[in-house]
Amino acid sequence: MRGVKYPDIHVRLIGQGGNAYTVLGRVRLALSRAGVPPAEIKAFTDAATSGDYDHLLRVAMETVDVR
Repeated sequence: MRGVKYPDIHVRLIGQGGNAYTVLGRVRLALSRAGVPPAEIKAFTDAATSGDYDHLLRVAMETVDVR
């Protein structure tokens, strides 16, 4: 298993509503607030939305520290 790309960016998902749009939006917002370049946020979005819901969660957990 690979490490988390941005381990210092923490995103709370537990208790926040688990639909795909919420997960995607919270991670994108956290990346943006942390100063991650727009091209990398787009790359995250493209990767996260290229599969099913489990894939989205997996990509999110590989990108930020999900709590």
